[in-house]
Amino acid sequence: MSILLNKDSRVVVQGITGRSGLFHTQQCREYGTQIVAGVTPGKGGIHIEGIPVFNTVEEAVRYTSANVSMIFVPPPGAADAILEACDAGLELAVCITEGIPVRDMVLARMIQEKSSTRLVGPNCPGVITPGVCKVGIMPGYIHTPGRIGVVSRSGTLTYEAVKQLTDVGLGQSTGVGIGGDPIIGMNFIDVLRMFNEDPETDGVFMIGEIGGGAEEEAAAWIKEYMNKPVAAFIAGVTAPPGKRMGHAGAIITGGKGRAEDKIRALTDCGVAVSPSPTRMGATMLELMKGAANKA
Repeated sequence: MSILLNKDSRVVVQGITGRSGLFHTQQCREYGTQIVAGVTPGKGGIHIEGIPVFNTVEEAVRYTSANVSMIFVPPPGAADAILEACDAGLELAVCITEGIPVRDMVLARMIQEKSSTRLVGPNCPGVITPGVCKVGIMPGYIHTPGRIGVVSRSGTLTYEAVKQLTDVGLGQSTGVGIGGDPIIGMNFIDVLRMFNEDPETDGVFMIGEIGGGAEEEAAAWIKEYMNKPVAAFIAGVTAPPGKRMGHAGAIITGGKGRAEDKIRALTDCGVAVSPSPTRMGATMLELMKGAANKA
């Protein structure tokens, strides 16, 4: 068992009847994930690919004992879908949806924080425990069971890092894409804390990008509390100020959020920062070999 997902995770898919929701539901089920229900208001009572569909999450949980939600609800209703998952008492909600209005997420986040439900995302690739369970849109075949935790703001770079870790012989304990929006659920520190306490994780690879101060905050936390090796890569070194690069939260504003500042903060706190996206796996491997030699 690793963090967030395990063999007992029972997943309900909110927005299952949409094209994207159904496609990725099938992909997750083929990977081995227990997809026990779908939810689309007004479609309750039908079955899709053998999966029962309910009108509400509460109803789905009552009949199937689901404990995790994967959310593909379109942006106008996605924040409400997050709150519905919280109201139903789910342990984890993973929101894949991109483009949720910031005002909606501000209100949803205020309520979600007071609930017992952990939120990953929105605008994220999801969560995977390799070989056990995936809840998201990541390609499962590039992941290999192992002992390196991965946490990232970028979906695409997550896939690249995981493929490199696999290629250099380092498997992953859990991969968590926290999302690139300004307002998200679990942040770097939340996930790092879980990896730090996880007996099945020996080291962590962290992927950040321009915008905000989450990486600097994570660097300070790592210096103070982390007792496992951490390597990182920061995207956006050449990004011009005021230009949004990919994610809604990836923008340098007021001279803050620059890649150079994030790299400096991480390096000063003992994190091994990869100089290139092509060196992520090699950087993690070198760090773990160094840690093993010190031990």
